[in-house]
Amino acid sequence: QVQLVESGGGLVQAGGSLRLSCAASGRTIANGVMTWFRQAPGKEREFVAGIGWSHKITYYAESVEGRFTISTDNAKNTVYLQMNSLKPEDTAVYYCATSSRLHRNYADVDYWGQGTQVTVSS
Repeated sequence: QVQLVESGGGLVQAGGSLRLSCAASGRTIANGVMTWFRQAPGKEREFVAGIGWSHKITYYAESVEGRFTISTDNAKNTVYLQMNSLKPEDTAVYYCATSSRLHRNYADVDYWGQGTQVTVSS
């Protein structure tokens, strides 16, 4: 089993920044992919960003490209999501996830964190 614990959510004004963290423990997937998804009220959970633990290749949703940056600290088994130039439409619960390969469809993901709320005020 893999355990994922997110932190760093909160309330921020539009244009501001937040950094989310996700600490992985347990039977982590050494060559897998870490991803961030988000779910706004009344909407389906959507892919935000992903990164390979070993190859470090990054993937982004078009809506966050250029504003969000995903990175890892392998020594700490932690993945980060730096979010800049935040917009009210970024408001959602953000979930950390991991699988053996990249999945942009939430239904295919193997493991999930509990989520952390991000609220962007206008």
